[in-house]
Amino acid sequence: MSLKDTYRQSFIDVVEKNSEIGFVEEINHPIVSIKGLPRAICNEVVYFESGCIGMVTSLSNRNLQVLLFANESVKVGEKVARSGDVFRVPVGEGLLGQVITPLGTSMYQNKVIPGIEEYRATDSIPLPINLRERVQSPLETGISLVDMLIPLGKGQRELIIGDGNTGKTAFVLQSILRQAQLGTICIYAAIAKKKSSIKKAEQLFERHKIKDNTIIVGSGSSDPIASVYLTPYVAMTVAEYFRDKGRDVLLILDDLSTHAKYYREISLISRKFPGRDSYPGDVFFIHARLLERAGNFNINGKKSSITCLPVASSIEGDITGYIQTNLMSITDGHIFFDNAIFKEGRRPAINYFLSVTRVGRQTQNSIRWGINRELSSFLTLHNKTERFIHFGAEINEGIKSALEMGKKVYKFLEQGSEDVYSANIQVILFTLLWIGVLDDEKIQDYRTKAQALYDKDNAFKNKIDELINSSGDFNNLLGKVSANYKDLINYIEEGSA
Repeated sequence: MSLKDTYRQSFIDVVEKNSEIGFVEEINHPIVSIKGLPRAICNEVVYFESGCIGMVTSLSNRNLQVLLFANESVKVGEKVARSGDVFRVPVGEGLLGQVITPLGTSMYQNKVIPGIEEYRATDSIPLPINLRERVQSPLETGISLVDMLIPLGKGQRELIIGDGNTGKTAFVLQSILRQAQLGTICIYAAIAKKKSSIKKAEQLFERHKIKDNTIIVGSGSSDPIASVYLTPYVAMTVAEYFRDKGRDVLLILDDLSTHAKYYREISLISRKFPGRDSYPGDVFFIHARLLERAGNFNINGKKSSITCLPVASSIEGDITGYIQTNLMSITDGHIFFDNAIFKEGRRPAINYFLSVTRVGRQTQNSIRWGINRELSSFLTLHNKTERFIHFGAEINEGIKSALEMGKKVYKFLEQGSEDVYSANIQVILFTLLWIGVLDDEKIQDYRTKAQALYDKDNAFKNKIDELINSSGDFNNLLGKVSANYKDLINYIEEGSA
């Protein structure tokens, strides 16, 4: 039986159950005005006689407005019946490894996925503050520039912002790779993306053997507007299911500026009063209510978190747009992808000086805090030095040394789009770089070899972990690595041979 036949049967069933019928009065696709159904409530699902479904978006004394979940329209005068329940999506362990639509069906087979345990309403109230905890645990993205300079914590909400095609999606997919390797449930909400882009993300997860820890909730640019609008809410609802199971979740919303444009279209068709840039007045509210559902929680003794990385697009590097500044004020910081840096060929193209993390640094231990402080100070000095020599100043040995070290540091911070590194490998390799025993030609090679060895050789892993854990701070680690760097380098070279 097709979904349309299922909805026709549901129409018959709910008419028998509720004995309440309305009629289509006016159509401004995808918004339909319904006369009748006096007991309808907001977000309630309604069934049309033709086999379409919709969701009530607003109520008035005269009629109610319904958002259609279909590209094809209905007819004036068509019968409509209440379901008696708000919009819900299926959740359960069976979603792991799947690519689903916002209606909770398989994207490829258009049917309900087995392994569903319950149905949850997509619009839920964020948990109160007494069930929340301080962000304490670090969240590894596997990307050295972020983990060292703009650290994130589990339960943090960090905005990823930048122009189109500057590597934002590549970054969030890299973060999923690392977190899925560590056992975190990762949910990728692809909002109005090309189906080919969704397929590429799925293939990436398959290639790295992490698909069983990931879920993709996808809507295409040609899908019904309602599906696009619901995508981030469905993804958050699935994340809350795993949170309640005591699991840590990484949720990517790619991207909310596109979501806001679709919501603006719905609102204008619904004849809501337009505000700034024609966005409705409640666009801030809908995103704030959504993102507030993420956080670090302690529910009945079960500690879990939803770390949310919403993505937003800027135009010509302008991060002062209405939606962009809205999201900045809602989140705990932002990572800015700079088009100028991207054109220089640096990957990831993150502008550290214009990026902010408000709660991530409190999750760092003393060693990583020391690295952050040293590296931040050095990059600030290096940036000033580069600006200074543009005026034709003479270069003395001190300036030459700073520029040479800057070249090595930026080389260290560069990464390929599918390369992720564990936190301890990042620390050890940076320490070797900082004491001056790694040159810029060997940095990438040594890091790849060290990570491969760390993954497969328990003796090497234990050696690295013990070296870091036994050091009180970064200066202590520098001393230990300086005394043993030859053994470390020989181990890496011989172990990877």
